[in-house]
Amino acid sequence: MLRDSVAQFAREVISPRTQAMDEAGQMDADIIQACFEQGIMGVEVPTEHGGVGLGFTAACLAVEEIAKVDAAVAAMIDIHNTLLVRAFMEYGNEEQRDTWLPRLASDTLAAFCISEPGSGSDAFALQTRAVRDGDDWVIDGGKCWISNAMEAGVFVVFANADPSKGHKGITAFVVEKGNPGLQIGKKENKLGIRASSTCELVFEGMRVPGNAVLGEVGQGYKIAISLLNEGRIGIAAQMVGLASGAFDYAMGYMVTRKQFGQVVADFQGMQFQYARARMEIEAARCLVYNAARLKENGKPFVMEAAMAKLKASEVAQSVTSEAIDWLGGVGFTKEFLAEKYYRDSKIGTIYEGTSNIQLATIAKELRRGYDR
Repeated sequence: MLRDSVAQFAREVISPRTQAMDEAGQMDADIIQACFEQGIMGVEVPTEHGGVGLGFTAACLAVEEIAKVDAAVAAMIDIHNTLLVRAFMEYGNEEQRDTWLPRLASDTLAAFCISEPGSGSDAFALQTRAVRDGDDWVIDGGKCWISNAMEAGVFVVFANADPSKGHKGITAFVVEKGNPGLQIGKKENKLGIRASSTCELVFEGMRVPGNAVLGEVGQGYKIAISLLNEGRIGIAAQMVGLASGAFDYAMGYMVTRKQFGQVVADFQGMQFQYARARMEIEAARCLVYNAARLKENGKPFVMEAAMAKLKASEVAQSVTSEAIDWLGGVGFTKEFLAEKYYRDSKIGTIYEGTSNIQLATIAKELRRGYDR
């Protein structure tokens, strides 16, 4: 039922805005509001906090269906659900959960702030600092590549509260929009997922109260690793949805387009291509929901999440590229959506861990298994 309702919402509400938002490089505010009203932003939030009260797999299903029509909206939804909602559910204290979960489910978009110019794949080489000042913390530094930054009402910011302890000093802080020490900087002009805002953040004497710490002081490394491992499954679901959307879009064209007196989809050379493409999509989908199943049942899932993210992002790139070929010349024009699917797919091998990081994770987990 969730899949069907989200699919209908994506087709009827999001799809008509997709190209305009992409061209403008901006998310429509009413699309964000509609996602909240539909319950998509609080899929996992417990019902007592105003959410839908479903599980992690349900959140992935929602992301996949949205990505079939717009990967940018799917990115916004995925980051909000699989990183930020999970952050408060798993690491927030009772007061933080009571304060933020109802807002995250109803009207407040969130942003996950860890990347810096000098800490990309090496995420924990961050230079942002947090210093105790009485009962407060004062944070100085900056972040880059922060998704949802323009529209977010709350930010989870990772800063090092004790550099002498290395990564064990990293701490997560909850920062509200409007904090006078928080400045939203340059918005990136991206190749794909253009409607999803990606901005720099600058912290200058940003003061937050002591109760703004999410989890415990020095627990930020653990929090980030845990959330990013889960988040990879969400990104994989996004890439599967994107690949499926591109596939369906191209097939819709090929079954009506004729050449040499024959429907293009009926040429054997084309049949072999789209049969293989569909198989690859289904293989990626199986990896995604196997990883989600393991995570939701409390089983080890780190390797499976990395495999799902790696495979799904590679499949998304290959299928969207083929979709342009299948449409021929019109596929190379902005009048048709094939080129948008292609541009949007590229981010999948980069964010929430590059393909090389996924391979390194898979190898590490495999090696550990053979040491037992």
